[in-house]
Amino acid sequence: MGMLHVKVWRGTEQGEFQAFEVPRLESQTVLDVVTYIQRKCDASLAYRFACRVGVCGSCAMSVNGQARWTCRTHVSKVAAEDRLEIAPLRNLPVVRDLVTDMREFFDKWARARGQFQGGKRRTDDFARVAPDSRERQQVDAGIECIGCGVCYSACDVVTWNRDYLGPAALNRAWTLVNDVRDVSRKERLAAVAGDAGCHACHTHMNCTERCPKQISPTAAIAGLKRMALAAAVKGEI
Repeated sequence: MGMLHVKVWRGTEQGEFQAFEVPRLESQTVLDVVTYIQRKCDASLAYRFACRVGVCGSCAMSVNGQARWTCRTHVSKVAAEDRLEIAPLRNLPVVRDLVTDMREFFDKWARARGQFQGGKRRTDDFARVAPDSRERQQVDAGIECIGCGVCYSACDVVTWNRDYLGPAALNRAWTLVNDVRDVSRKERLAAVAGDAGCHACHTHMNCTERCPKQISPTAAIAGLKRMALAAAVKGEI
């Protein structure tokens, strides 16, 4: 079926693209292309992957300038004129080649108080949230996030403001402030209401457009803005 002309980022932030020729195959994914290069052309190429079926999110990279899961991105959908450009995710430090340092991303989850804080003890009965309740519907809208970093890479505000918590951390905070079992609502709203939090979002919607799970961090951030404003008016934060 011909050959693919692939440019792959090599090195760290100061690296450069290296060109490879890869056989084009039917039903081929971008991750298949990267794997072929590592196994057949240059064994020193560094990249991450695990499940290969869109569950772990670890294979996220920039493909022709857009953040994507490479395991779920078919070459036929993105390789115009048999050309691919594959780079590490934007907005994250590059460890080597296609591998980024995710510590900054997850540190911001912690700053947004993204850990569930329950009020029940082991001996208490299970806490229950009715499936048809408004709170449950708000939680369900964003709970499927797996922390792949695609939305963070796509976010222009992160590029401009490195302190900005980012769409994934704020989406996580939104699911928790709507979880009636969590007892840290006020503290969490205070954590996301600052200059680096929800009010820094410019509503470009890049995060929503690129999310492989069809989650809308934009909607979550808008909800946090409303909730934080209401809490501030009441003097709660």
